[in-house]
Amino acid sequence: MDSVVATLGYRFLLHTGGGGFVPRGTRVQVFDSIFEVFLVLGTLVGVVVVGYMTLKAYQYRRGADHDHADVDRPQVGELPRGSEGGNKLFVSLGMSAVIVVSLIAWTYLTLLYVEDPGRSAADPEAIEVDVIGGQFSWEFVYPNGHTSTTLRAPANTDVHLVVTSRDVFHNFGIPGLRVKSDAIPGQTTETWFVAEEPGTYQAHCYELCGSGHSYMDAEVIIMEQAAFEEWYAGTGATNASASNATVDGDTDAQRSLGAPGGPAGDVGVVP
Repeated sequence: MDSVVATLGYRFLLHTGGGGFVPRGTRVQVFDSIFEVFLVLGTLVGVVVVGYMTLKAYQYRRGADHDHADVDRPQVGELPRGSEGGNKLFVSLGMSAVIVVSLIAWTYLTLLYVEDPGRSAADPEAIEVDVIGGQFSWEFVYPNGHTSTTLRAPANTDVHLVVTSRDVFHNFGIPGLRVKSDAIPGQTTETWFVAEEPGTYQAHCYELCGSGHSYMDAEVIIMEQAAFEEWYAGTGATNASASNATVDGDTDAQRSLGAPGGPAGDVGVVP
């Protein structure tokens, strides 16, 4: 129910013209915007607090001309006179509340945009890749049935990932693209990313899943659109057997490096 309400709230915001309030773009751009906003506000709050504290420390410093011996100080429980009945306190608290609530609302709406499950589905040019986690490697299955241990995707294109696990809990993440999603046995989670430039990234498992957890990495290669289309045209369901052989080879390589491989029962790990 909460997810339905959140999605409806996000849709309402977009249809009422409030979409400009929420930063758009790739996940990297969105999270950079969140960081910049928090950095600027945090810096301003710090400057105001430290500056005000320094001003009062200077005004009420001890010295020959500032001993304040004759100051009529209020007693415990007595409101200080000359404070306008606490108006300054209420104004400062009110302004702080407005800033904090606005910041929370903005961040929440921004994260709704990032986690919107229908975002990539609405893009006709988006590609969908199934991500399957298993001790201790990742498999990527493309719509044509091609399976690989390396995720290849075109630049400047929505890539929709459907993540699951065949054995224990894992967590798929590409830190360079700000992607992170749980891999749960018997369930699927969805996420997306858009890479602006061709390049190579690393995917990791962020859920402790057994003795070979630190070896559970995968290469993510972002290609030019033309290069990706050429590569994808050369793949297909007929290449599935070759891909499976590659998976077995990777498992053997993991064993040679000291990482356990094979079925979950071979590693002695209790989910």
